Amino acid sequence: MTSLTKVLTLAAIGVSVTTLDATLHGALAASSPAKAQQSTTADSGDTFTVGGADFRVELDGAAFTAGPAILMEWIRRSAGIVAAYYGHFPTRTARIQLVPQRGDEVNGGTTYGYQGGFIRVEVGRDVTDAQLRDDWVLVHEMVHLALPDVGEDHAWLSEGLATYVEGIARVQAANRSEEDVWMEELRMMPRGLPAAGDRGLDHTHTWGRTYWGGAMFCLLADVEIRKRTRLRLGLQDALRAVAERSGGLGTDWPIARVFEVGDAAVGTSALEDLYQQMKGDPMRPDLEKLWSDLGVERDGSSVRLHDDAPLADVRHAIMRPPARAAPSQPPPEQRDSED
Repeated sequence: MTSLTKVLTLAAIGVSVTTLDATLHGALAASSPAKAQQSTTADSGDTFTVGGADFRVELDGAAFTAGPAILMEWIRRSAGIVAAYYGHFPTRTARIQLVPQRGDEVNGGTTYGYQGGFIRVEVGRDVTDAQLRDDWVLVHEMVHLALPDVGEDHAWLSEGLATYVEGIARVQAANRSEEDVWMEELRMMPRGLPAAGDRGLDHTHTWGRTYWGGAMFCLLADVEIRKRTRLRLGLQDALRAVAERSGGLGTDWPIARVFEVGDAAVGTSALEDLYQQMKGDPMRPDLEKLWSDLGVERDGSSVRLHDDAPLADVRHAIMRPPARAAPSQPPPEQRDSED
């Protein structure tokens, strides 16, 4: 990934997700994690533990104007946000490699389910603490570690989940405002709606359908689970169960298994029902009505939230940290590997 401006520019001219990924990742699009590691030399091996996971960070602190302490704080903070959303960090180990680039932005990242988890991120040499506190890229990449590999045809689920969860997880951790998340959804989610000639999510792999069509699926599923369970449970509970059972990105699962485990955790068939509606056919939900029902009203460059809306309680439940703690991680031999 790269800056939002570049993403919007490429998406607007109809670049497919395959081409977009190659453009955005550049050197990150190595054919294997091993090749990705060979492209930079790190002289630091800082380690720490967050959310039950052991992290190793590779960075050349002298390459960054802000110094290594600010970057390490950013990584710990991002890991803590993801650990809080899932109840613990989704893998037992993770290795983070920072690659210095020109500029002052977090330019993009690639995540592999490699030896517990490997994330490689391009970071501008002049990045500041303020920019890192507002960063979404690393949380997005870490969320990828929580979902088993469901294959290229279902990349919309992986990218959609990371797009959707990033905002909510940061709101729950007081790292982003709820208004900012809803404003981004109002602005960006319509890009996930099917265009003329598009098919379902499993068959149309444009950038908009992959990232924001996938995020749209997640929002619809979250709302439906909250409604069916009378606010007791939501998509977050389903995703925690999937992360527990699968062990995350290092495992291959068919998408049907993801929805089976997620639905069982919340006692509904909401995920499978929605998948059947959206996998093959170009379903166009009425997003404006949904946001109105949730109490989200566009107000210039921001939004106004209304607590008297029909689904305002659903909106609150989505953004509120769950009261229930996630169960502790089972030993590896008790996790599902693949079907």
